Amino acid sequence: MKNKSIITQKYPKENHPTIKGIQIIEGKNNFPISWLNQQGYCEYQIYLQYMKGIETSPTSAMIKGTEVHNQLEEKFSETATPATFDEVVEMSKSEATITRECFVISPEYGIRGFIDEIWMMPEEIVIIDDKPGMKAFPSTINQVRAYCLAFKSMTNDTRTIKGGLRQRGTDNIFWSEKFDANIENEIKFTINRMHSLFEGQKPFIATKNPNKCKSCRYQSYCSECKL
Repeated sequence: MKNKSIITQKYPKENHPTIKGIQIIEGKNNFPISWLNQQGYCEYQIYLQYMKGIETSPTSAMIKGTEVHNQLEEKFSETATPATFDEVVEMSKSEATITRECFVISPEYGIRGFIDEIWMMPEEIVIIDDKPGMKAFPSTINQVRAYCLAFKSMTNDTRTIKGGLRQRGTDNIFWSEKFDANIENEIKFTINRMHSLFEGQKPFIATKNPNKCKSCRYQSYCSECKL
């Protein structure tokens, strides 16, 4: 496979007037796909961080994750050649390519994010999200499903799309699935819920798991804490 470094495409945007991190693109709220991981852990974290503007220090796990991520990206860049997103998609129909940190965006569904790694092959597309452990949580599954949806929305590609979770820093893909119509409908439902939260149509629901509260960075600020 050929390593390709995709040139990030720019979209006209403006920041949401009250919610940090939300952008308004083509007249619709657009949120980072990574928030789906946080939503599956505790929706109220999103409320505290982005709507209330509470800032906390990054955890040691977050710092370590960023370090490993940057190292992988630097190593990949040593052999990658630049190309536009459309060029790589077209090239991959006849020759397999690998790209890292690929920016995807769907104004239609109001989501955007950077995919850790994509294998674009003539027969199929494999979208990979790197995680520190080897357990596929519903929240991390939702995240990679949303990346698949955004990619499909950008390309209308008819090739089979698969999503995978990989242990960070290894070649171990410990979970994968085909992105079919049923999965697509499930992630659309979750994304619609997220938009309803930002639009004030539904309340943010805090976790009922006290173990999550114990390790939460927002514990001292949270009125919903179960401890």
